Amino acid sequence: MTQTTETLEKPVVVETSPVTDADIITYLRRSRKFAEIASLAEQDALILDLCEEFSITVSDQEWQAAGDAFRVEHKLLGVTETNSWFSQQRITVEEWSEGIKVQLLTKKLKEHLFGGAVDGNYLSNRENYRRVALSQILVVDLAQALKIVKALRYDNASFCALALEHSKGKQSQENGGFVGIRFLVELSQDIAKGIYDAKEGEVIGPIQTKLGYHILRVEKWFPTELSESVREAILESLFQNWLQEQSQTNPVENS
Repeated sequence: MTQTTETLEKPVVVETSPVTDADIITYLRRSRKFAEIASLAEQDALILDLCEEFSITVSDQEWQAAGDAFRVEHKLLGVTETNSWFSQQRITVEEWSEGIKVQLLTKKLKEHLFGGAVDGNYLSNRENYRRVALSQILVVDLAQALKIVKALRYDNASFCALALEHSKGKQSQENGGFVGIRFLVELSQDIAKGIYDAKEGEVIGPIQTKLGYHILRVEKWFPTELSESVREAILESLFQNWLQEQSQTNPVENS
C-alpha cells in the first residue's frame, strides 16, 4: 500500500499596523457615516452648553457611583479586566470617565427641561404608552409576504418556523420572530396604527415600511401605568423631539 503525503502550503499572513484616529475618521467619511457621528457630537456639545447655562452639575459622589455601577454591569471588577476593556474600546480612563459624566448630565438635563411635563404627556397620550409583546416576519417581496400571511391564517403554519426560514430582520430571524416588548410610541407610525386594535394572537399585515413588508403577531398586551420605565420613555421622547427641533432651528454651518 502506497501512502501519499500532501504538502500543505501555509496561508500568507499579512501584518498590518493598527489604524490611527485619522484612519478611523477617513473611514467614517468614506463610508458616509461621518455626518451621523458629527450629529451626535453636536448633540453632546449642546447638552454641555445647556448644563452650564442652567448650572446643572454632577457631584463627585454621583460620578463615582455611576462609574461603579457601569463596572459592575460590564463585569469590569478587576484591574486586568478593566484595562483589557479600555484597550479593546481604544479609550483612556479619562475619556471613559468623561463619558459617564456626560450621561449623568444628560439625564439631569432631561429632568430639568421636561420632568414637570411627564404626567401631562402621559395623561394626554396614555394609549401610546401601552406595551406590547410583538413577533414579526420581515420580507422584501410583497408576493412572498402575502403567501406567508395565507399560510399563517389558513394553513395553521408555525410563525416561529416561517420567521426562522424567511425573515430578513436579524432579531426576528434569530429569535423565531419575537422582537421583544415595546411601547406603541417606540414603533413606527404605520406599525403602531396597524396593531392598535389587534387582539392577542392576531396576525396583522403585511404592513409596508421603508424596510420592507412586516407580518406581525401580537403576543400580549400589557396594562398602561406610569411606571419608571414609562416615565423614562416619555422623558426620552420629549427630549429627542426637542433636540430635533433645535437642530432644525439652528443648523450647523459648514466652515
